[in-house]
Amino acid sequence: MELREALGQIAEIRQQMARSEVFRGYRSLTVGGSGALGLLAAFCQPYLVASPASELGRYISFWVGVAALSVIVAAGEMAWRVHHTHSALARQMTQLAVEQFLPSLLVGAGLTLCIYRSAPAVAWMLPGLWSFTFSLGVFASYRLLPRQFFWVGLYYFACGMGCFLWGQGPNALSPWQMGISFGGGQLLSAAILYWTLERTHDSQT
Repeated sequence: MELREALGQIAEIRQQMARSEVFRGYRSLTVGGSGALGLLAAFCQPYLVASPASELGRYISFWVGVAALSVIVAAGEMAWRVHHTHSALARQMTQLAVEQFLPSLLVGAGLTLCIYRSAPAVAWMLPGLWSFTFSLGVFASYRLLPRQFFWVGLYYFACGMGCFLWGQGPNALSPWQMGISFGGGQLLSAAILYWTLERTHDSQT
């Protein structure tokens, strides 16, 4: 019984340490690459989805594909790092980071499905909703990340507001709503990761 309690206390201590440490699983190169991909996708959207309002399924598939590719690359890199690390704390922090960000992705996916299936008339709201849900994911992960990530969450929130205020009528589903919000947000995240974690780490080695 005492051994079980001791093991439980050790697991709890590890979890508390993971919450107090800065998560280093996100890399500036990967995050910046996803931002560049977002800008490239915004440039390509008019050629691939000429009329997003009447091609809603293609529009959603296009941007979900861009997001899925970014997630797959980031998840693959984190899985590789976890597989090659011998630190139990690093594994714990990776799991915690995924647990904190995943609900926002699931909410965004659920909203997208509901709008596509039941309310296509309000599909113009999708870029704003995606920005809001991503903002919530950043704020949920804020305790594990450098404190400057507060501005990333605020950036996505502001982009969501902008999409709702100016993304109607002729501007509905404009490619640069996603290009500015997702592409810009990821590039800002990459810059913060490099400046706060990778640059200082490299200068110390």
